[in-house]
Amino acid sequence: MRRKSPFGGSKLTALAVAVILAAAGAIVNWLQPSEPEGRRSPPSAQNRPGPALAGGIPQGSYTLTGMIVNVADGDTVTLRAPDGQRRIRMDSIDAPEEGHGAEQPGQPYAEASRKHLAGLVAGKTLTAQCYEQDQYGRDVCALILEDGRSANRAQVEAGYAWAYTARQGDYLRDKAMPDLQRQAKAAGRGLWAQQGAMQPWKWRYDCWRQRQCG
Repeated sequence: MRRKSPFGGSKLTALAVAVILAAAGAIVNWLQPSEPEGRRSPPSAQNRPGPALAGGIPQGSYTLTGMIVNVADGDTVTLRAPDGQRRIRMDSIDAPEEGHGAEQPGQPYAEASRKHLAGLVAGKTLTAQCYEQDQYGRDVCALILEDGRSANRAQVEAGYAWAYTARQGDYLRDKAMPDLQRQAKAAGRGLWAQQGAMQPWKWRYDCWRQRQCG
């Protein structure tokens, strides 16, 4: 006389199914390509955080709070956090390029852009809504002013930075920027007072790489 399995038929079947599913999941994970070590994703639509702050400013995945101790140009600052100084590349904007010697001449309004940003943030203790780090180790952030506004937006609104629409908007997390740029251009503010203003990303390629700075 055959003995009945102590596990029971239905239980044994369920156990077998669970084992098969777990093995299949392990195989899928093993076959899934991974990002190379040390490589950081660019600020793109696929990396956007979910909820927005007041005014529609995208919520960061982490925050930094500290005093702004240096303003290098119209979109880069240094924040002194409790764990040390952090370089911040302001998200969704691109300011006119400062010059770096004869090989990399600066753009018109670069110093005006830097001074405008310094007037907004220099020496102030602010919070940055940060999304990631770029390939240079800078934190990519929206810098929030004391009144809750975005310094990033203020730069574009005043005509001292472009909405960063290069690479089909891969670097444009804050969708308010293009409209703010249109308003600044229509009013002739800041760099829009000049004829033929060139996007900084185009300047870096045409002038710095191709030596066509006309």
